[in-house]
Amino acid sequence: MKKIILIFMGIVALGMVSCTDDLNTEPKVELSLEQLLAQDPNAVEGILSRLYASYALSGTNGPGSSDITSPDAGEGAFLRAIINLQDFTSDSMKNRWGDDGLDQLTTTSNWDSNNKFFRLFYDRAYYTIPQCNNLIPVLDNVDIPNKEGIKSEVRFLRALAYYNIMDTFGKGVLVTEDDLGVTTPLPEASRLDLFNYVESELLAIESTIGNNNGYGRANTYVVDMLLSKLYLNAQVYSGTARWDDASTYANKVITEGPYMLTTNFLENFSGDNDMSSEIIFPLLADPIESQSFGNTTYIVNGNLSPDTITISDFGAAEGWQGHRATKAWYGLYGDLATTNDDRAELFWTNGHNYEMNDYTVWTDGYPSIKFRNNNFGEITPPTSFSGTDFPFYRLADAYLMYAECAVRGASNANMSDALSYVNQVRTRSNADPITMGDLDLDFIIDERGRELNLEGQRRTDLIRFGKFTGGSYLWPWKGGTVSGTSIPDTYRLFPIPQTALEVNPNLQQNPGY
Repeated sequence: MKKIILIFMGIVALGMVSCTDDLNTEPKVELSLEQLLAQDPNAVEGILSRLYASYALSGTNGPGSSDITSPDAGEGAFLRAIINLQDFTSDSMKNRWGDDGLDQLTTTSNWDSNNKFFRLFYDRAYYTIPQCNNLIPVLDNVDIPNKEGIKSEVRFLRALAYYNIMDTFGKGVLVTEDDLGVTTPLPEASRLDLFNYVESELLAIESTIGNNNGYGRANTYVVDMLLSKLYLNAQVYSGTARWDDASTYANKVITEGPYMLTTNFLENFSGDNDMSSEIIFPLLADPIESQSFGNTTYIVNGNLSPDTITISDFGAAEGWQGHRATKAWYGLYGDLATTNDDRAELFWTNGHNYEMNDYTVWTDGYPSIKFRNNNFGEITPPTSFSGTDFPFYRLADAYLMYAECAVRGASNANMSDALSYVNQVRTRSNADPITMGDLDLDFIIDERGRELNLEGQRRTDLIRFGKFTGGSYLWPWKGGTVSGTSIPDTYRLFPIPQTALEVNPNLQQNPGY
């Protein structure tokens, strides 16, 4: 099934969208979508897979292709952007390449509206959104199998794009299928506008998207995960805490979904992780069918170096000498030499320094070997591109979200279950179980760091816990200094890209930029 989906990703084209126009498309097929589906209703599976591909690949014509205008195709991929904006900007990972724009993310300093990485993430979302808008009215007018479920999947992918705009930029332009044909600039949508829209879309499709859509596609529990995350961060997004709602949907995933923690943590991050019982929603990768410099290839190869690491042991044929963790991440495990926690072993320490005195020096800091390209427990032939799927949502996260809701006082989450879930996550990695007296918010944010770092969530987590901006929590190179320094609260949002401001005069720059 995974291979079939990836082949569809490569051969089906919906058309290209300009980075500077959220509404107009230039058709690249001779038949309209409606004509195509009238002739072959089953073609909808490939068309839908193309939409999923906008999250998994940079483009569908090989690793050098890009759906959006990008100086480097791989830089415009969704997953690469998530890692850059969530992990490099936080306490977990730093990059040493010195690219203009990437340095500013790594050091959480000198952010401005011309940073290409902000533009690329914004453009990626507003590539996906019009593709979904184009397809939805077509689906209403054709007779295809499982039409309501397919339409719900399309609406989920659009809601996910808007969620990411809301999380990172705080506002944007809200364009739906009702705006097709509109040529005048649309009004600015506030963070609350986007929150309400994403919530309404997810609630509308939760009961219609179905649970038998196959590996790599959204289902009821994927929708529930995004709803739980939306409510978990509701105080940041809307100004009103929604802990009960966050707990409700995390609990649905836990108690109603078919997912189980894997026996070994690494099963989720190896080349055959499509067999994992824990992954709820993956972003697909394959070393042959979906080669990309922007999927998990970026994570695996970026953390390896043929000079200091036997990269073939991790199924890789290339090492890019780019990413290293800081002590703010591996320090969460205590003494790496004595801790029982298996997750603490997932750093390459030989030849590397504990302190990151210079983030541009490869040997300062420990590369993460959490993601690898070989199958679990095997040495497999190395490839230049990764075949490891990215676990965008997994059960351990739902456990920790539920526990956080309980600690924050959600009326429908109890502390006994919360403690059990946390200890299941910990003992799976041979970490010592904790007691009820240990379970507080400080523990939760640290455990999320131990379990979920390099999974594209850290910046959002730190903001929710009030630890991202200001000077109460420092990490190496925060604010551009080796020991870390305070950064302004304006950095809780990224600046709106200059290109977006120029296209739509209704958009206003975020305060402080």
